[in-house]
Amino acid sequence: MAGLDPRVTMLRAAVHRLRRELGGYQVALADREVAMERLTGLDELSVAGVPDQATLAQALLEIAAALGSVSALRPALAEFRRAVELFGVPHYQADDPRRTATPGGTWVG
Repeated sequence: MAGLDPRVTMLRAAVHRLRRELGGYQVALADREVAMERLTGLDELSVAGVPDQATLAQALLEIAAALGSVSALRPALAEFRRAVELFGVPHYQADDPRRTATPGGTWVG
């Protein structure tokens, strides 16, 4: 495909890897379905073109919340996070003192 944004290619590869590894992870996860739905939605969006930052940021938040404590999925989740960051979605450390929550629950930094 000529002209395909390389960020989209990397995002799709990261989404596919995380979906594959999550599918192979046999331990019960309370939010597995949420993560799979978001990954499927991102895959569909990336086929249509470049996803917007807000959608990517929300998906990253939901997927990380659902899977972040699973050490077996951590490398695939990290690859997904890096792919999302290529679109300009900022990466913050949990202990970043510059980050604060607004009354609506939105994080600013």
